[in-house]
Amino acid sequence: MTILPPHRLDLAGHRRRNGVVPWVAYHGDDGRDRLIEAVEAADLRGRGGAGFPTAVKLRAARAKRSIVVANGCEGDPLSQKDVALLTLSPHLVLDGLQLAAHAIGAAGAVLCVHAGSPVTAGVAAALAERDDRVPVRVAEVPRRYVASEETALVRYLTSGDARPLGKLPRPAERGVRGRPTLVSNVDTLAQLASVVLLGPHHYRAARTDLVTVTGAVRRPGVVEVPAGTSLAGVLAAAGGEAETVQAVLAGGCGGSWTTSLDGGVTGLPAVYALPVRACGLAYTAKVLAFLAAESARQCGPCTFGLPSIAADFAELLRGGPAADRLARRLPLLTGRGACAHPDGAARLAASALRVFDADVHTHRAGGRCRVPAGVA
Repeated sequence: MTILPPHRLDLAGHRRRNGVVPWVAYHGDDGRDRLIEAVEAADLRGRGGAGFPTAVKLRAARAKRSIVVANGCEGDPLSQKDVALLTLSPHLVLDGLQLAAHAIGAAGAVLCVHAGSPVTAGVAAALAERDDRVPVRVAEVPRRYVASEETALVRYLTSGDARPLGKLPRPAERGVRGRPTLVSNVDTLAQLASVVLLGPHHYRAARTDLVTVTGAVRRPGVVEVPAGTSLAGVLAAAGGEAETVQAVLAGGCGGSWTTSLDGGVTGLPAVYALPVRACGLAYTAKVLAFLAAESARQCGPCTFGLPSIAADFAELLRGGPAADRLARRLPLLTGRGACAHPDGAARLAASALRVFDADVHTHRAGGRCRVPAGVA
């Protein structure tokens, strides 16, 4: 079963295509156990980028008065898979949301989207078609990169402040309004529904990944590929290279550059194909400037570290000797922020220094790499 249909499905169309959730098989506490065991047997992992086992998160949040938060914000500008999913198959997400709520015994659920998102009206229409056991409300979250981090969602739904809370306590321990909270990406919830509708063993044989592909490909957009598909296969699914590709940014703005197209993409929300005519350092500098501007500015690695490495990359483009300084600074960011935002920026920067090492030396020698920086 593919996750994305060719056009938007209403409730009747969704049930014709995907089937009806067999609630009778998951009645009561024993049914909740069976549901989580099915998710575990399917080896379902989070599709928001971290790849954490979903069954572990379900067990951790299982408690009275718990809450499920469906994360459909998609703060990374390189990713559009969640928008596509909520646009074309909102009921698959909502089935997964109800199943997750049942698994942990939740009394309420929230579906979060960014303020002004194009999916809001369609999600509201889908909810109006349903008569679900657990009430779901839609919350519009500020359109900021870190506002979609799971503890930022918890904080926003509790106090209206869309900044990360820190790594402890985890939402499953104390989340929205102090209640145990499961925060799950909408893609993960759609996959959870597929596990139940197909059965865990059939799901494992047929599972697919949604990946947003942009850059030097003939048909940029969201593609659906079999789990484990290589980067080369993902580019082929997007129509193939529109021009020669020199490197790929795998994982979105907080991902890593690579020149190998053999690696798989399971769990990666986005892939950007950099054409050979472009400057990888210039593109990285642009992304790092964006990440620095989008920080919550409430911990040292974000407040001081991200602007510093963004400035270092700008200096690299001018031929300055910032590479040595970056080698010292980047390890100081990893694992020290209130959230993983600095980790992603450090990962991106470190991979750029490795993959575009020749360009660093060319810039330092006063020459030009492939094109003027503005073309990237």
